[in-house]
Amino acid sequence: MCDQHGMSRRNFLKTSLIGGAGIAAGLGHGHLDWAHAQAANIRFSTWHVPVGYEVKTVWEPMLEQLKKKSENKITSTMFPGGALGKGPEHYDIVSKGLSDMGYFTATWTPGRFPLTDVLSMAAWVDGKDVATDIGNAMYKRILHKEFEAVKVVELNGCIQAFLWTKKPVKSLDDVKGMKVRSPGGQQTNYIKAIGAEPIFMPLGDVYMAMETGTIDGIVTCVPLILSFKLHEVAKHAVVATFGCVSEGVVMNKQSWNKIPDNLKPVVDEVCQNPFKTTGGLTRDVYKTMMKEVTDKKVDLFELPSQEAEKWYERFQDVTRTWVKDLEAKNLPAKDVVKMYNEECEKRGVKVVSFPKEWK
Repeated sequence: MCDQHGMSRRNFLKTSLIGGAGIAAGLGHGHLDWAHAQAANIRFSTWHVPVGYEVKTVWEPMLEQLKKKSENKITSTMFPGGALGKGPEHYDIVSKGLSDMGYFTATWTPGRFPLTDVLSMAAWVDGKDVATDIGNAMYKRILHKEFEAVKVVELNGCIQAFLWTKKPVKSLDDVKGMKVRSPGGQQTNYIKAIGAEPIFMPLGDVYMAMETGTIDGIVTCVPLILSFKLHEVAKHAVVATFGCVSEGVVMNKQSWNKIPDNLKPVVDEVCQNPFKTTGGLTRDVYKTMMKEVTDKKVDLFELPSQEAEKWYERFQDVTRTWVKDLEAKNLPAKDVVKMYNEECEKRGVKVVSFPKEWK
């Protein structure tokens, strides 16, 4: 991802260290003790672009709510886009203390959070508020074991991803041999399962790659299509859920420990489901985004039920293989998949990639 603010890491660290009296910065570098400060400044990092839906309707309002609920005792500095590093680096950006809190995508670091990839299974999730309720429940039940290095504020899957292409796709025959950008994780295997070739590249490179014909399509969610203006080069979409990615908000443990005890409940209250807190990217907003896509002349094609069943049977095969591979490593993958299906069903979400015989 490009550096949206033109700020190098070195300059960022300099800026962090020379802030005013209320700023906590530079962990391990003479930073202000939050327990004795009148105000704590949380450095928040995300790979989302500064002008996108996520930053404007979720992260900025969430940080403003932190300030309001804490009666101005918690302020913040945001570093969106590539200001502190590329997308896959955002977990380490937080865990190593370059930022205090941040949004990371587990799926972009293959093998590091193996069971958490369950949150990226193909399911009909049409709101990040719902995805976060499911992710938080899974975190409490079992996924906490994969995040001992950080304070997990919230964990979630993403709004369902579709297949967005330059040319119309209406069947498995149409998609065969296509080069499709994948976000990684389960989606890579789904792309292979329908006969296409997964291609890996940063989201910022997709527009030109689509425009020049380097790739034929992309699997991603509606907000990112709009944020990266991909609707200008991908005029067709197959409305079949590919799931999306596993991600969430995490906090550096040292930073969390230094927040005064009376302010920690405020952070939990505001941030444990930031989409509910802000009203951003909820089920209601999803409907608005879908209309925005069609208004931009993107053709949305819903697979006929028989054709959709063919796609989802292949997705279920992906689940069976994924579980088998992880259980060979002594990980309880099948139990985790069953837990995920349970949490989804509680919230009216259908997991199309859940093997029928496991019910």
